[in-house]
Amino acid sequence: MINGLGQRLQEQRILRKLSQKEVASSIGVSASVISNYESGERTPSIEILISLAHLYHCSTDYLLGIDKSDTVRLLDVSMLNDKQYRLLQSFLSSLQE
Repeated sequence: MINGLGQRLQEQRILRKLSQKEVASSIGVSASVISNYESGERTPSIEILISLAHLYHCSTDYLLGIDKSDTVRLLDVSMLNDKQYRLLQSFLSSLQE
């Protein structure tokens, strides 16, 4: 298991107020698989890792511990509809340029 991966997966899930069952359903695995990832008993495949990063709105580098930023800045966008979310993404992308 990749050092700290399970902890970061659990942290992201809890931060987004999701149950293991909800995460599992979203990415097409069982809740016990998510539990095994979070406890470090299993390592997710690359495909699953990418799905988890998308679900948690973070990078795979963060989940893998490669991105060691001291600060994690999160924005709760759960109240936005799809159009608003796309507009926000576009605006944030323009700031990076």
